[in-house]
Amino acid sequence: MTVPGAIPTSTVAPPPSGGERVEREFTVKERKQWQIIASRFFRHRAAVASLIVFILLVLLAYVGPLVWKYDYADLSSPSNIRFSPDNPMGTDSLGHDLFAQVQRGMQQSLLVAFITTLLATGLGAPYGAIAGYFGGRVDTIMMRICDVLLTLPLLLVAGALVTGRGGSVLMVGLVLGLLGWVVDARVVRGVVLSLREQEFIEAAKALGAGPVRIVFKHLLPNATGAIIVQATLNIAAAILAESALSFLGLGVQAPDTSLGVLVNAARAAVETRPWLFYWPGVMIILIALSISFIGDGLRDAFDPRQTRQRR
Repeated sequence: MTVPGAIPTSTVAPPPSGGERVEREFTVKERKQWQIIASRFFRHRAAVASLIVFILLVLLAYVGPLVWKYDYADLSSPSNIRFSPDNPMGTDSLGHDLFAQVQRGMQQSLLVAFITTLLATGLGAPYGAIAGYFGGRVDTIMMRICDVLLTLPLLLVAGALVTGRGGSVLMVGLVLGLLGWVVDARVVRGVVLSLREQEFIEAAKALGAGPVRIVFKHLLPNATGAIIVQATLNIAAAILAESALSFLGLGVQAPDTSLGVLVNAARAAVETRPWLFYWPGVMIILIALSISFIGDGLRDAFDPRQTRQRR
């Protein structure tokens, strides 16, 4: 029997006692590309473990507040508790439940990271693809613009742009995204430089496809692996950037909170009430590390040559 989408294969069985050979036919089912990529990813143990951790953290951030008994702004708990069954992460001097505040902080920090990643990827990927496809003087000018932007101190420029504009989650995410797309552009450009000489691009030109169609219908889809990997790394970088901005008082502003805001608020009490500092700090580290390992797993899944080269 032949399975649709399968590769037919035949083999010859050893001759039975009568001396007659029996030919058997079997099929090997052809796997789709995404199945191969998923199989490679799930063989990466650190990436799989990190994916589980990240999913749990996202659930804690967005589902936890719906079921937890305290709101992040409530002042109903006893103050300065290190640990109790009602307050597993303790409370601050005003009676805020730290567990509720950490959930809210993770929620806002992740939201900033997602906004930043969407904007940086949406700007950087087409920019890099256009530069790589046209090459020559166009590529030189576009990459010099990227070089200039890379020399800017990200945190100082972002802080200056956010200050006086409310310090909302949306504003912080937009500013970080507008300043953080350059790396995406350079990564995609490098991929496109190797793709533009491929036969399928020459075939598209021969069929009358214009530059816009080639870039968006042929080059960018074939650079999906690099784009996805860079997007995951953008999330980790945005989490750290938001935390640094908020720690400096230039990011998300009160009465809202984020992980960076919580770390900043607790730094004066790090010796007397260290749990206020440690818990949001641990969450920042967990999110950044898990995303980094997920990015490593995705890179190995999309391009297994990377694994062999590191070995």
